[in-house]
Amino acid sequence: QVQLVESGGGLVQVGGSLRLSCAVSGSILRLDYMRWYRQAPGKQRELVAGVVSGGEISYADSVKGRFTISRDNVKNIGYLQMNNLKPEDTAVYYCNGGIRLVGKPGIYDRWGQGTQVTVSS
Repeated sequence: QVQLVESGGGLVQVGGSLRLSCAVSGSILRLDYMRWYRQAPGKQRELVAGVVSGGEISYADSVKGRFTISRDNVKNIGYLQMNNLKPEDTAVYYCNGGIRLVGKPGIYDRWGQGTQVTVSS
């Protein structure tokens, strides 16, 4: 059973930094796309950043210049580096990945369990 396992959340002060990780557990062919979403209390889940297999990267306007998405294609791990954090960044962060399996066609969409990020002022 292929899963995405997140780590790296926590409590940080305004202006601080955190790095979230999203590791693929299980044997796969490769990680096709990786996205990070977040959901704050009482709000809808929003897309924060994404990277596709060709390397094209996109960010929500609210995080441009502060967050950086990256991936290790050998270890099949995705990262979200978050700098200059603000109270409005407080949310549960979820990774979402498209996975290609050995010997099986198509892309399997998987979600991580979520990790809490809290920015205190």
